[in-house]
Parts: sequence; structure tokens; C-alpha cells
Amino acid sequence: MTLQVERARGVSAAGLVGWLQAVSGHRRTPERNRHLANLLALIAGVLNSVGFVAVGVYTSHMTGLTASVADHLVLGGSALVAVGAAAIVSFVAGAMACAVVFNWARRRHLRSMYANVLLLEALLILVFGALADLLTWSHRNWLFVTVLCFTMGLQNAIITKISQAQIRTTHLTGMVTDIGIELGKLSFRSRRADLEPVHADLHKLRMLSALVVLFFVGGILGAAGYLAAGFSVLLAPAVVLLVAAAPPLVDDLRRGRGGPLVRRVLRRVPRT
Repeated sequence: MTLQVERARGVSAAGLVGWLQAVSGHRRTPERNRHLANLLALIAGVLNSVGFVAVGVYTSHMTGLTASVADHLVLGGSALVAVGAAAIVSFVAGAMACAVVFNWARRRHLRSMYANVLLLEALLILVFGALADLLTWSHRNWLFVTVLCFTMGLQNAIITKISQAQIRTTHLTGMVTDIGIELGKLSFRSRRADLEPVHADLHKLRMLSALVVLFFVGGILGAAGYLAAGFSVLLAPAVVLLVAAAPPLVDDLRRGRGGPLVRRVLRRVPRT
């Protein structure tokens, strides 16, 4: 019985790793896009909650941050205006970085054109999660906000790029609006048989609902994790992103992008 349980756990772990390795490949399908969006929505929820619990800023909420900057320009509060502006600029910079990294890889026909962005996000989260609690700089909150907002912009841009602007993992206002529209269609009953019936897009409704729920779950995990372990709670999502990004990167190195020494080492790594 114990052996069967261990085998089941092994199969489950292998299946999870295989799933992670499939989501960042260059061959895209609607299913893979949805799976990557689910993963990134969960991670976005974690990052957003960690930012709020740590420094009191929702780092994915560009609408709120923009409104806050406008309000405090009128009410007075130069420090809050500066923090909000820095957060917005960092988010935009993250999206810009995504476009630069993606197009650099696409021009070189790399299979890791999506994985490179996930790798950059993973490394940022990994370094930040490992070192943030050690930082004693008096203005460290500025660094926390800018790094987290940059990361949010980076990951929101990559799923927007992959899905051709159909999915965004941090724009909950838009997602909740679309959920409401589809629920309205679902509940509509026409009294005239001569008119075309109104059909809800159930696939879209399920996808958007899943993204909102995963963002919410990530928020719970992020807040609870930060209270228990500090910024090191971010190490877990960083490792998940590294696992997801690795296969296309290794594939590119095998195809001759890493030099003779790297290729000899990687020939011994089994293909996924």
C-alpha cells in the first residue's frame, strides 16, 4: 500500500512538472495560454498581497494608483504622489522590458521567446525574495514598490502578448466586468421567437472566473505567507517560474545558442 502511495505521488509530481514545462513553449494553443494565465494570475495575487502587507501598496492596481496620484496632487502629499508615480512608471517599464526581451528573442527565432520573460521575472522575484528582508535602507519601501510593480508589468505584458490581448492577469476590473456581461447574457430570456437568441460565452465565463478566483487565492497565500515568513515567501513562485521557463531555454542551448561547452553538457540532459 505504501509503495502504491509513493508511486501515485511520483506520478502526480511528474505530471505537475510536465504541466509547468509545457506552458512556456513557443508552440501556443488556447489551452496552454489559459494554463499560463492561471499560473500567472495566482502568482500576481501573491505579489500583490505581499506588496500591500509589506508597504501598503497594491502593486497591480494601476487604476487606484493613478487616482491616488491625482487626489494627492490636489489634497497635498508629495511623498504619496512620488511613490504612486514611481509605481506607475515601474509598471510601464516592466511592460516595456517584456516587449524588448520578447522581440529580441523572436528576431533570433528562439523557442524561448516567451520563456525568457518568465526567466527574467523569476530571477527578479528570487533575488528580491531572498534579499528584501535584509535591506536596512531607510527608503527601502521605494525599492519594494518599484520592483514589485516592474514585475507586475512584466508578467501582465507577456500574457497579453501571448493571448493577443485577450487575457490580462492583473486587470480584475475588466475581468469582473466581462463576467457580469456574460452572466447577464446567460440570464437573459427573450420573449420573441422571431429574434436571434442571446448566447453567453460559457468558455470565456469559466476562464475569467478561474482567473479571478486564482488571483484571490494567491492573495490569501501571499498575505499569510508574508506574515509567517516575510519576503522569503516569494521564493516558491520564483522556483515555479524557473521550472516553467527552463525547457525552452535548454532547447535553444541544445540547438546551438550556448556554445560548444554548454552543448556538450546539455546533451546528457534527457529531453522533456
